[in-house]
Amino acid sequence: MKLALRVAYDGTAFYGFQRQPGVRTVEGELIRVLKKLKIIESPEENDFKGASRTDRGVSAFFNVVSFAPGERPDLARPEVLNHHLQDIWVLGVAEVPDEFHPRFWARAKTYRYYLVDEGFDIERVIECAGLFEGVHDFSAFAKLEPGRDPVREITEVRVILRNGYYVVEITGRSFLWEMVRRIVNALRFCGLGLMESREVEEMLGGNYPRKIPPAPPEGLVLWHIEYAGVEFRTDEKGLKKTKRDLFERYSRALTRAALFGDVLLEL
Repeated sequence: MKLALRVAYDGTAFYGFQRQPGVRTVEGELIRVLKKLKIIESPEENDFKGASRTDRGVSAFFNVVSFAPGERPDLARPEVLNHHLQDIWVLGVAEVPDEFHPRFWARAKTYRYYLVDEGFDIERVIECAGLFEGVHDFSAFAKLEPGRDPVREITEVRVILRNGYYVVEITGRSFLWEMVRRIVNALRFCGLGLMESREVEEMLGGNYPRKIPPAPPEGLVLWHIEYAGVEFRTDEKGLKKTKRDLFERYSRALTRAALFGDVLLEL
């Protein structure tokens, strides 16, 4: 038997998801707490795996890790783990088959990017967004890694209008490094009239003199991962603490944003 944890985290508090020596990462913190509680002995012995290696500054509302529990599987509960974690919240736990791998078993991933409205031509943004749906070579919209196929399928790109900002929601089976953030910047450039849809089509066709730079990581959230037959259980006590922590953290950010918005209006 393996266990899978659904985790959320504030990416601005970490140097990315993947563990690295000498810096604070999401994976490193989870492993530290799991070892401290004797839920695992080590990531190697207990087959610790993660679904998505989000970059530095990128947050998640739904990432997943799995492991074969060791001496104290009874402590792998949200209310226990959240007591020992900071900037990370365990939102659910599920029993999964021994062969489960959180990355390879994922049927779809959805990312959300929160984009401040800079006066975009929304019709241009939506037209550009539609070009990314389907199967394409995303070499012009990613930081390529050796041996990784640049061809990916995007099943849906949605642009949702909110009060003063847009939510760009992108769903696909798998993504390349910086791919979502570079797509978002392409939408932004189209909305500002700095790029034409024709240029996006040419870049997806392999004709590009330069790549699109990535949008800042702080606006990106791994929003959801879809699995077949995996049900994450939570508890009300742990959920209340998580909601309280998130409210306190982001209400402060909202207050500062409102403050600076007023300052900009007065200038």
